[in-house]
Amino acid sequence: MENFELMIIGGGPGGYLCAELASAAGLSTVLIERRALGGTCLNEGCVPTKAILNSAKLYRHALDSAPFGVTVQGAELNHEQVIAHKDDVVRTLVSGVAGTLKKNKVTVLNGEAAILGRDEDGFAVQVNGERVTGRRLVIATGSETTVPPIPGLREGLESGFVITNREALANRQLPKTMVVMGGGVIGLEMVAYYASVGVQVTVVEMLPKIAGPMDDEISGALLKEYTGRGVAFKLSSRVTEIQQGRIVCEKDGVPETIECDQVLLSLGRRPVTAGFGLETIGVEADRAGIRTDERLRTNVPGVYAIGDCNGVSMLAHTAYREAEALVNNLLGRPDRVNYHSIASVIYTDPEVAAVGETKKSAEEKGMAVREIRLPLVYSGRYVAENIKGKGFIKLVVDTDRNRLAGVHMIGSYASEIIAAAAMMVDQELPPERLKKFVFPHPTVGEVLHNALNEI
Repeated sequence: MENFELMIIGGGPGGYLCAELASAAGLSTVLIERRALGGTCLNEGCVPTKAILNSAKLYRHALDSAPFGVTVQGAELNHEQVIAHKDDVVRTLVSGVAGTLKKNKVTVLNGEAAILGRDEDGFAVQVNGERVTGRRLVIATGSETTVPPIPGLREGLESGFVITNREALANRQLPKTMVVMGGGVIGLEMVAYYASVGVQVTVVEMLPKIAGPMDDEISGALLKEYTGRGVAFKLSSRVTEIQQGRIVCEKDGVPETIECDQVLLSLGRRPVTAGFGLETIGVEADRAGIRTDERLRTNVPGVYAIGDCNGVSMLAHTAYREAEALVNNLLGRPDRVNYHSIASVIYTDPEVAAVGETKKSAEEKGMAVREIRLPLVYSGRYVAENIKGKGFIKLVVDTDRNRLAGVHMIGSYASEIIAAAAMMVDQELPPERLKKFVFPHPTVGEVLHNALNEI
């Protein structure tokens, strides 16, 4: 096999886009993926989750459509069909990725990669017993579910009583009761589905709030919304033991046993940095991920790390941007990723989205900021589509620099609107200039303009 100019381990969002761009630019490229192209995002994360959440939203809206003049009788959710549709979506998109790589003449190898070392040809990797070499090496191995040392957890995973998002997205039977370990993004999106289709859900979260670093008021609003839908939240609590058919959690030293049919493990993800031979070439990595500089370079010349494995920003769209920046740098076009302006979204119903600083995080950094809060009822479209909607948007303004430092939102289309906010944060234009952007009417996104006018 030829000596490639670029070798990539991992075919998730960062890996496959890096391969596509590099090969299209004329660099001979080989992409090695041990499971399926698209990685966690496309096969058992971002995309399939959105497929099932859309089904849940359609079902819930059908049940609640009477105030809009639409009466739906006999609405039912067929969970098996939901999963079948999700599978169709995944197959379609995975085949699309494969087709794009083929079109751009990327060599794709399916199998476990093992880094052998470095020699006069560059880096050597073994795949399916075959030795492959390349002048430069990109690590894009992604992340995996965090499995803490809780008594009974591994036994629960082996028996199927405890599942991860991978099994949850393949499960064709719904449990009657479920405990979700973790109130972060993954846990909340699973809660949004299961609670909507009739499963009695309890969430156990170690922090005193859900949604991790999201704005406190927004996480509180989301908590209130799902509590109202029957979800039980055990905050400031930690799971201390798992037994078949029950979990034991503890708050302030007081234990509580919760019986359930299934447990969903969603305590976050950790970078995959072991098991494929990084140590053979001396790449520095720790529990936080593979260490990289602003150009995605590791401590070893010619070796780079993009996506979840570097632990900087574990989001698929971050991996895409890192892939773009890396290829630009390889081609002699200096580029860097502005991590501060990367948005994050929780695809619950209502959606939650954020970019940049919260008022709390900004003040912790010593920034002088002002917060603008506006309810979404300032949008005519929002009022038309939501009965007594309680969504809102918050702007965080850096008063010293006269710049937009952050935007946070809960409500309809937040995942789409946040893109405009992210560009505003990224470009660091003064509010006077941002106010001149024209938003189409009527849209929910107009509230961003309305909020800017309050500065």
